[in-house]
Amino acid sequence: MIAKLALLLLAVADLGAARLDKATHRELLLSGRPKVGLWKALNDEALAAALQTSSQTTFSPKPRFEAYCFDQPISHFDKTVNGTFCHRYWADASHYKEGGPIFLLDGGETSGEDRLPFLETGIAQILANATNGLAIVLEHRYYGESVPVKSFSTDDLRFLNNNEALEDSAYFIKNFQPPKSLLKLSNPDALKPKNAPWFYYGGSYAGARAAHMRVEYPDLVWGAIASSAVTHAQIDFPQYFDPIQEYADSDCISAIQTSVQVIDGLLSLPGPINRGIKGLFGLEALEDDDFAEVLTYPFGAWQGQNWNPGVSTDAWDNFCEAITSGGAGSQIGLIKIPAEINNYANWIKKHYVSLCPIDIVDCFGSHNDEAFLADDLEQSWRLWLFQVCTEWGYFMPAPEEGPSILSKRLTLEYTSKICKQAYPPGKHFTVPEWPNVADVNDRGDYDIEYSRLAFIDGDRDPWRTMTPQADWARKRKSSVDKPVHLIFDAIHHYDENGLENHDEEPARIRDVHELEVSFITEWVAQFHEAKGKQ
Repeated sequence: MIAKLALLLLAVADLGAARLDKATHRELLLSGRPKVGLWKALNDEALAAALQTSSQTTFSPKPRFEAYCFDQPISHFDKTVNGTFCHRYWADASHYKEGGPIFLLDGGETSGEDRLPFLETGIAQILANATNGLAIVLEHRYYGESVPVKSFSTDDLRFLNNNEALEDSAYFIKNFQPPKSLLKLSNPDALKPKNAPWFYYGGSYAGARAAHMRVEYPDLVWGAIASSAVTHAQIDFPQYFDPIQEYADSDCISAIQTSVQVIDGLLSLPGPINRGIKGLFGLEALEDDDFAEVLTYPFGAWQGQNWNPGVSTDAWDNFCEAITSGGAGSQIGLIKIPAEINNYANWIKKHYVSLCPIDIVDCFGSHNDEAFLADDLEQSWRLWLFQVCTEWGYFMPAPEEGPSILSKRLTLEYTSKICKQAYPPGKHFTVPEWPNVADVNDRGDYDIEYSRLAFIDGDRDPWRTMTPQADWARKRKSSVDKPVHLIFDAIHHYDENGLENHDEEPARIRDVHELEVSFITEWVAQFHEAKGKQ
């Protein structure tokens, strides 16, 4: 998937005006920090390709999977709100035989179209093929084209919360009837949860939803796989960067830590030195905290790595190679600047600053509150951020102690201030002062478990610290009923991808797929055994 900044730059190339539109401004500002789910790292190769072909006419092939509409209530709980919206889903019935299971893959915090590869060659296809199942991708409310409102204002976003989204999935499972163009059933009730087992799969945020669905709707969801499932929420989340510092090349991490420590010291010095260090990066006009934020942009590339080269990025390796490549230092006044800082500055200028078509402050500044107020439906950046600000947290300030790859200028106040800037109080809803993370954690937190609920994680995933397989969480023993698996040398929901020829997948990925097929097959048998006893 082309990274968000790359897609935005296609639009920027056609602007031609002296002023950047607010939506692109916001996306540029927010693109560098790692986000849960598919807000992934910047992919330099995809970005370059996008810029080279932005003026060319392209023809998209007809999609293999048709998007269908399911009538979903705008609100399941607010009885003063009437009406429904088109809740999009896609399905693959090519493996299905009547009586087989149904696999629902949660789209999470992105367009459902971004999940279709998992329907074609990924985990949904793998499980459906092994069990004669029906595979479905269900788009999350508000994302893609499953939009129940006319704007993304604070008031209109009030139905974007855990309770409404979980009930969406439950309502879908209870009322789903496949269109005849997809599937013709001899028994119209063949897909009802009482007649066929439904399995829920999700990765990252959607992984937490998979766990919550199994626990809260056990009569509808027979089993679930929660991959990289962030079942613990917290307001400040500096731990995101711990696995990067632990597992990345030590020379690279040392160079970043040293650079950031020196830069923090220089930012504290009088005007010419302060401006000089920021000017080295092409960012002299920025406030210190915004400058420190741009320094984190390369770090999102760690999460963008994947075992599948077709979806992975090598931007992290390229960044590390660049910053540790040696070379000459420089001077700001009488102060000598080490080579690694020069290399760091050159990387930032080439890969970020050079992409800004207008004033640097307009691209990377965060101190103009008006830039955050546009709330039309084009402002898709407002969606996951709203969930962060209301229920999930995950602000990423620098840690208070110990070596860090983050500048001390990145405080909790700075990393969370956008919540107040972007979401002024509405008539019907006000964003809380701090996210209500109890809404997530009261659903099970690190200790969440249930029969036929599996947890799959990558050992090097920066989000593992928020999952039931965090190092400080209770240690679990894997079983067929409650499987747990930690994939070696893996990052974010590594089991979700698949190749057309699964034999070509790395051994550790084949192993986890075989594990998932084995316990899902057993769970299907358990369903039919229980059904036969009724």
